[in-house]
Formats: sequence, structure tokens, C-alpha cells
Amino acid sequence: MNVVRSVLFAIWGALWTLLVAPLVIVGAIILRGLWGYHFGKLWRLGIQWGVENLLGIRPRVVGLENMPPEPCVILSKHQSAWETMTIQDYVPKGAYCVFVLKKELLRVPLIGWGLGAMKMISIDRAAGKQALDQVVEQGRERLKKGFYVIIFPEGTRVAPGQTKRYKAGGAYLATQVGCKVVPVAHNSGELWPRQAFIKKPGVVTISIGPAFDATGLSEAEVNQRAEDWIEGEMRRISPHRYADAKTGTA
Repeated sequence: MNVVRSVLFAIWGALWTLLVAPLVIVGAIILRGLWGYHFGKLWRLGIQWGVENLLGIRPRVVGLENMPPEPCVILSKHQSAWETMTIQDYVPKGAYCVFVLKKELLRVPLIGWGLGAMKMISIDRAAGKQALDQVVEQGRERLKKGFYVIIFPEGTRVAPGQTKRYKAGGAYLATQVGCKVVPVAHNSGELWPRQAFIKKPGVVTISIGPAFDATGLSEAEVNQRAEDWIEGEMRRISPHRYADAKTGTA
């Protein structure tokens, strides 16, 4: 049954993308303003309809009251494509999000073109320190315009129970701009495994942690606070994935 669900979702996702992605590009480039984001949300809601009704994956959110009413940097665990869509549901009504992504994604037909038209924060990962400057330059401008900035500090999708080094980009942006940081943990990889075609139905827990102000903190301090909360919360959400979860060390 999971195979059938996944095949139906793949077909639905392809058809919906072919239909709506051109609207995103036209809206962003020709109509300008927020039209690209409006159509982008339409695309996202259509895909999420497929996630919930075809795949049977539904969210359970904890800590929604922790999301600040003003634009901030959201540092999130990254296990699948699920959270790139769903986290956006939990910023204040009427607000929009942008992501920090590698510039190579902008060359992906339709989806990449849409992301480029919507002015996501794109960086050249090979640029070293200049990549951080790109994040700050673009991120500061997006935050001033009222966008929430979502960053996956581990830089790639990580399987449940695993952790990669938290990179400096999101923390550096928050310290340079002086805004709040919100850590987010979730267990989407339990149902939507990394690079797997077959998904499983069930409930994904997404936990939004207490916001903290990055003003006056170093990027290392911001990263450490975010990592401590996220990785500790992961042990509460998915204790079976961590050998130390039952020892009370998390």
C-alpha cells in the first residue's frame, strides 16, 4: 500500500508542479511584488494536500507559541523535503519565508527557476568566507522586508538519530543582524526517509523551541544554544534513535 501511495503522490506532485510552477515564475518576474510568493504558497499547499491525503503524513506541532511575531532566523533539523514545506505553516499569518540554499538548485527546471524568481537566499558553498557574507547581505534585506529566514544548519538532510556539524551561516546572520533565533526539531525522516521514494503514513512531530535574541552573542554561542536544544529535543521526540536518550543525558 505504501508503494501505491508513493506512486500516486509522485504523479500528483509532477502534475501539480507542471501546472503551478510557471505561475510562480510569471508572478515573480512579471507581476512582481509578492505574487511569486502567493503562487509559491499555492504550489506548496497543493503538494501538502498530496502529502496528507495521498501519503497519509500529517503534522503534530508543539510550541507554536514560541514563534516570534517579528521576522527571525529559524534554525531547523533537516531530515526530508517535508519540513521545507510544513515549517512555513507556523510563521504568523500573512508572513512569508525564504530559505538559504545552494545556488546549484536554481538550475533545476521549473522548481529551481521558481526559487530563483522568488529571491531565495542563494550561496556558493565553495566561496568560503564570501558565502557567509552572501548570507548576511541577502538575509538582512529579506528580514527587513518582513520575511522569516529558514536555515538548516547541518547543511544537508540527516538520517534520524544522526547529527552533522552545525555550520555557521544561520548563526552568523543572526549575530550580524541582531535578531531572534528559533530552534526547530522534528522527526520527518521516520516517515519520509532521506532519498527514499517510498514514504510511510503517520504523524510527524514538529517542535518549536523558545526563541532567543542573538544580539551580543557570538556565532559559536548561537549555534551551541540552537544545537543543544534541537539535539536534546530530538532525543525526546525519537528516543529509540539515540543510545543515550534513556540515560537522561539529553
